[in-house]
Amino acid sequence: MTNFSVWGLSGTLSTQFDEHASFAQERLCHWIKQFDDACNRFRPESEISRLNAHPGESIEVSDTFARCLEAALQSALLTNGLCDPTVLEALLALGYDRDYDEVRHEVVTTRASHRAPGIEAIDFNHEGQSVTLRAGCSLDLGASAKALLADVVADELASFGGVVVEIGGDVALRGRGPTGPWVVGVSDQLTIRGDEPRVSQDGGGIATSSTTTRVWRSRDATLNHIIDPRTGQCANGPYATATVSASSCVSANAFATAALLWGEDASYHIAQAGWSARLVRHDGHVEFVGGWPEEEKSA
Repeated sequence: MTNFSVWGLSGTLSTQFDEHASFAQERLCHWIKQFDDACNRFRPESEISRLNAHPGESIEVSDTFARCLEAALQSALLTNGLCDPTVLEALLALGYDRDYDEVRHEVVTTRASHRAPGIEAIDFNHEGQSVTLRAGCSLDLGASAKALLADVVADELASFGGVVVEIGGDVALRGRGPTGPWVVGVSDQLTIRGDEPRVSQDGGGIATSSTTTRVWRSRDATLNHIIDPRTGQCANGPYATATVSASSCVSANAFATAALLWGEDASYHIAQAGWSARLVRHDGHVEFVGGWPEEEKSA
């Protein structure tokens, strides 16, 4: 198993066969650089920073950025607009204007935030591979990009045997592990305690979103990174954590994010899409949706 970090998140990479581990690490590093160059909003030279700095201007983008944007747009469509890549202005208004490792140690100053402009404010020319953002629109592709990164790496390596890629709680699984299906721990914490429930799966993706991680403080409230695009405010629904199992990590991430905004309707939307989920209320009560895998206790 290889441990790594990207965008302030921890990650792991495991392959079914030890002889493929070195090649897998090389491809992981390649894709991390590609995605970082395209989508890291904290780097002024990244593609997304250049695009956000020039609203109204048509800017040609790389293949990697185009893939990330397509994943973000698809995530929005799958969730009726709740997994929205245009919430950046709301995040900035709520104080998330620096790397999380800096924000979480400070008491931030906030300003009024508003409804996100939505994906209608993004003009994506697929043939010319160029993007134009309308005035008032800026992008944050972080959520869907990390899920896509996991999917891309896993897809590329799957022809060599089983592989699992995990980034900040988003997991892409292909094939089987050395002794059977991959075993995935389910946690709503950024650090692993060792007593998390575990599920077995040999394909698709599992993603967790939570209002209890990536939190920071203002003078009046504790804020979180799940933004409701309808209001520009932090998620404040009945669920603290949502973990979704779907056909890909991107789809799982989209539905896990939206579940925290759908509220009591989350179970319906997830089941209608054909996925399964583990939803945790703020009091710790756990609800299962669809065919959620049988859980095992950690040893």
